[in-house]
Amino acid sequence: MNNTLLKLAAGTTLALGSIMISATATAQKVDPAVQAVMDRSFREQGIAKLDRIQQDEIQALCSDEKFRDSPEGKKKAEALQAAALAAIKPPSDGKYLGNWATGEKIAQSGRGATWTDSLKTVNGGGCYNCHQVSKQEISHGTIGPSLLGYGKTRGNSDVILTYTWNRISNSKAYNACSNMPRMQHFNLLTEQQIKDVMALLLDPASPVNQ
Repeated sequence: MNNTLLKLAAGTTLALGSIMISATATAQKVDPAVQAVMDRSFREQGIAKLDRIQQDEIQALCSDEKFRDSPEGKKKAEALQAAALAAIKPPSDGKYLGNWATGEKIAQSGRGATWTDSLKTVNGGGCYNCHQVSKQEISHGTIGPSLLGYGKTRGNSDVILTYTWNRISNSKAYNACSNMPRMQHFNLLTEQQIKDVMALLLDPASPVNQ
């Protein structure tokens, strides 16, 4: 895929996203009573600080069902998605795939970023909490779609590589109210970890594609 075209597309997307956000600047406000309950119900412990209960713009949008489903809300969602997509960083070396075996360990791990973890804890992806990733693992969630045969059915074209990278990095770039964690946006996974999870999904030798 032509790098110049990709840069132009990203720049255009960011510009359009900024324009659309400005045009739909009506901000959702959290009900003071609800915020008061939140403030009373949570406390800082370990690495988990109270800033976690402060919603960013995209979270506020998705929490306000009435506004979210309005014409203005839908326009704002599109703008926020465009901005999220433009902010995703591609692999620094241009290589999308790492080691699928390491990716499987990352997918299995649910550690990291909780109050019982330390800053030195290596984060996992917790992928099995929401997805079926391999036939061998019978304990998996169903919030997200099954990923069995992901690479086998989709291939590894530039389009698929970019889309999959973006989905793992920040799924809200495609669906503002996606339940999937924003792995790159919140630094939950490193660039190398995302590459390894990419390999798990796309490498023909991975159990995902058997």
